[in-house]
Amino acid sequence: MQTLKRKTFWKILQSAIAPIILIGGSVSAPCLLASDDLSTPLPTEDLAQPAVEAANERGKFLYVHQCASCHGTNGEGVADKYDETLYGNRSLDELIKIIHETMPEEDPDSVVDEDARAVAEYLYNAFYTAEARAKNAPPRIELVRLTNSQYANTVTDLFRTFLGHTPIDDSRGLVGRYYKSRSPRDKDKVLTRTDPQVSFQFGEGSPAEGIENEEFAMRWEGSVIAEETGVYEFCVKTENGMRLWINGRDNALIDAYVASGGEVAEHRQTIHLLGGRAYSLDLECFKYKDKTASVELRWTPPGGVEEVIPERNLTPVRARESFVVTTQFPPDDGSFGYERGTSFSKSWDSATTEAAIEVADYVVRDLNRLAGTRSSDENRNEKITKFLNRFVELAFRRPLTPELVQRYITSQIDQSDDIETAVKRTVLLTLKSPRFLYLEIPDEQTDDYDVASRLSYGLWDSMPDETLLKAASQGKLRSREQIRKQAERMIADERAREKMRGFFHFLLPFDEADHLSKDLDTYPGFTDDLIADLKTSLEMFIADVVWSEKSDFRELLLSNEMYFTPRMAQFYEVELDPEGGEYQRIAFEPEQRAGVVTHPFLLAALAYHQSSSPIHRGVFVTRRILSRSLKPPPMAIEFMDGSFDPSLTMREKVTELTKSKTCMTCHSTINPLGFSLEHFDAVGRFRTTDKDRPVDATSDFVDADGTKVHLTGARDVAEYAVEDPLAQEGFVEQLFNHSIKQPVRAYGADSLDQLVTDFQNNQYNIQQLLIEINTLAAAHGVDDVEREKP
Repeated sequence: MQTLKRKTFWKILQSAIAPIILIGGSVSAPCLLASDDLSTPLPTEDLAQPAVEAANERGKFLYVHQCASCHGTNGEGVADKYDETLYGNRSLDELIKIIHETMPEEDPDSVVDEDARAVAEYLYNAFYTAEARAKNAPPRIELVRLTNSQYANTVTDLFRTFLGHTPIDDSRGLVGRYYKSRSPRDKDKVLTRTDPQVSFQFGEGSPAEGIENEEFAMRWEGSVIAEETGVYEFCVKTENGMRLWINGRDNALIDAYVASGGEVAEHRQTIHLLGGRAYSLDLECFKYKDKTASVELRWTPPGGVEEVIPERNLTPVRARESFVVTTQFPPDDGSFGYERGTSFSKSWDSATTEAAIEVADYVVRDLNRLAGTRSSDENRNEKITKFLNRFVELAFRRPLTPELVQRYITSQIDQSDDIETAVKRTVLLTLKSPRFLYLEIPDEQTDDYDVASRLSYGLWDSMPDETLLKAASQGKLRSREQIRKQAERMIADERAREKMRGFFHFLLPFDEADHLSKDLDTYPGFTDDLIADLKTSLEMFIADVVWSEKSDFRELLLSNEMYFTPRMAQFYEVELDPEGGEYQRIAFEPEQRAGVVTHPFLLAALAYHQSSSPIHRGVFVTRRILSRSLKPPPMAIEFMDGSFDPSLTMREKVTELTKSKTCMTCHSTINPLGFSLEHFDAVGRFRTTDKDRPVDATSDFVDADGTKVHLTGARDVAEYAVEDPLAQEGFVEQLFNHSIKQPVRAYGADSLDQLVTDFQNNQYNIQQLLIEINTLAAAHGVDDVEREKP
């Protein structure tokens, strides 16, 4: 039996009875005679436990009376005072220190020493940690609807079954055909080749040998690859006649077949496209009696700048037509750090109705093509009924029962005057049904089709494909191994790449590109075109790491290589191979570059107009890389560079600005991390001086367990992060949230720990982590899987 000395016990008991005295009660001290031997051991389990419980009550009393008015009874926050939750991952020692030095803000000396310890221990064990909150209110899997992206992807992929799908390979560019007449007729074709881009200045000459300069035509065919979802503006710049088709040949996106009279004109039009997909592209251009000829095919992607469409976004493979919903939906709930389908508003309900009408109109307009019929077919109604059965089956992501066939199809045909009306009614009913709009209907037995949907929405944000549905129909999604094999197959799909791309757009400040700019007097050449190059460079680096054979998370932070364009090379003074292509991978000295943390796009996004910003960079590293929580500042303090002595370095200015105890509650973490990146200026160029003085990038960072970590620069930060258990856990949890859109602990109290362990055992392989996440989530609640040992 463990023991403690009477003197130690007496100290514990004194602190234990304190809350009784504070509350106003009356108590007599324990009778300890002077003759008592204070060295005599007492049984811990007999006396210490009540004392610990009493100490906890004391901490609770102090919290309720000194802290709850700002932080809420359970740390949930209080509007207009401190509306951020009092949850996080600081160590107990850190909390004690913060409370001792700064809390409560209006009277920080009122809760110190043992009082600070009591309050810290109470809130730490009551609600501060994820483990404590899980005990109080165990996370649960919530009923969710399709998110906006899931809705759009699902509708597009539903029609893929009827319209067909052509996989896109690694070939790039467009097939160009050149003709010796103004009409692109096969008999007049002179040349066929693959052009990397469409950007030609023919002047008064001709495009190829064997073609006269007075009259000729060109046709480019293939597909354009949209990297992210949004509105794309296409532009054809030419003085000649032209037509451009995107996503099908039914209607030209741009029709300027009547030439502009010899003057170069820019013809523009926008179209909404889903990211991670290819869309057919056809461009025709001709010269007839014009003095000169030229043509450029340009675009402005979402959040980007206008440019000639790059070779990497063009492929000679012709994609099948896709249907893309254009109805605007209200934003999804993102309050938990990831998009969730948990908000149910009138505007959302209205949007689903408008989208259903849009889809129904499309189906009726293209009914013969979708159903494989002709208006003269005698059995047309029979074929359309078969099409409707398949349509509803795909929308509901499972076979239809006789009752569902009767409700959604048969009764609609019986009640309609013509088959087109029946089709429209069926489509509207289907797309407004909870069986389509919600991922799983509660209180129904989980089956193989649920597993299929969990996998497809976890990896693709879309409906199951034919292979998954076939596996479900054969009962082949009932073991972890079966589920894992499907996940391994599915991550090779371009839709998985698009979803992972979205994850890193959330994790890193890609949105900053929309308003990223610098003072051009200080940084001449930092143009929108350069920013676009930087953004693409970072995206290519991430894709290289994630989709490589090793797929090593550590390389994201430790690699000293980057992609550079000639424009970037000129600005950052880097030498490139003149024959090396548009984007070239360059290796730097390890102390100059360390993965995404030191990529110039990120460093420029987290900086001021004319100077670096250790605060912005430190906050980013704290939250996104190390996965530490930070409370908002007690008051908004604008950094005004002009208010400081101009001879001060940025480090000295930030130190002066944040020196108060209140600020240092968070800035004791933020500042060391931000100072470690001071070797990089406002545009991410490596530097050794600031204000003509050597840059000081050294600092001491206090770990979550209270250990002091000495940092000398960006690489130290990266090396610390890849080894930090909290950073690894944070990456795993954030990827789970983005993929599954549910809290990870809802899948078992040890689910996060198990995923982190698997991640470590798999050498930090990101692809394997994605597979394990989706296997765990898809298998949850399936009887056969639950009985099987993992």
